[in-house]
Amino acid sequence: MTDATLAPSPDPRRLPEPRAVLTLLKPVTWFPPMWAYLCGVVSIGIWPDSWGLVLLGVILAGPIVCGMSQAANDWCDRHVDAINEPHRPIPSGRIPGRWGMWIALAMSALALVVGWQLGPWGFGATVFAVLAAWAYSVEPIRLKRSGWWGPGLVGICYEGLPWFTAAAVVAAGAPPFEVVTIAALYALGAHGIMTINDFKAIEGDRRLGINSLPVVHGPRDAATIACTVMMMAQLLVVSLLVIWGAPVHAGIIALGMLVQLWAMRRWMQDPAGLAPWFNGTGVGPYVLGMMVAAFALRGMEFAG
Repeated sequence: MTDATLAPSPDPRRLPEPRAVLTLLKPVTWFPPMWAYLCGVVSIGIWPDSWGLVLLGVILAGPIVCGMSQAANDWCDRHVDAINEPHRPIPSGRIPGRWGMWIALAMSALALVVGWQLGPWGFGATVFAVLAAWAYSVEPIRLKRSGWWGPGLVGICYEGLPWFTAAAVVAAGAPPFEVVTIAALYALGAHGIMTINDFKAIEGDRRLGINSLPVVHGPRDAATIACTVMMMAQLLVVSLLVIWGAPVHAGIIALGMLVQLWAMRRWMQDPAGLAPWFNGTGVGPYVLGMMVAAFALRGMEFAG
């Protein structure tokens, strides 16, 4: 399939539609890394020297890096989107030619420029995030072909990396073990959240050889794996917070897990059909639990 076949309009455009560019960057996906960045700021327990840098970090994590990753993914996925979602900006022709690639490359460069303003820790994390975004989507690496490596990498970049980066930038050094551990656990649990997104593209993924968990294991088993990963990560968070002397925060997160269990039981009735419902209902308590854990860490005295 060639690029020309993706834009069958009888009057092809030469420039992208401005609204289509915003759609390409998917603003709805910016929230998780922005939220995780704020969790990192809270968790380190240090009053930032510059709230302007905090704001810059939030913008970098969301609109710039996450937006760039969405543009890169849509460009590399233009053929599978022509099957699954032909109305999207690139296959529909609203972003014509190679504009999708140029947008992704320009935003990659912008991310590096902005990341440089956050010091060595912020810049290093930005370099990792940009490389990870392209490694996820571009051939021949294309880690999204794997139902394990793909969601795992996205979970790291959406939840763990922004959390770690914010804590490191505010502290001007490596974050404490406790902060890194909680950030890593929520990144691990996000693997399950990212798997939920694969349910909408089962047919196209199967035809183009993308071995997502729903394709390889079927919707029900994939949903079971996603739920198990989410719950196990949170159980470890709750256990550690109790050990570290924050039982109240651990209890609040545990209550959120009960809400998730209710949502998971309903999701299992129709894993493919109810995946969007669960993404909008069952994921909320997980995300709120991240900030609860961040406040628990903020109240601790870290060794060293």
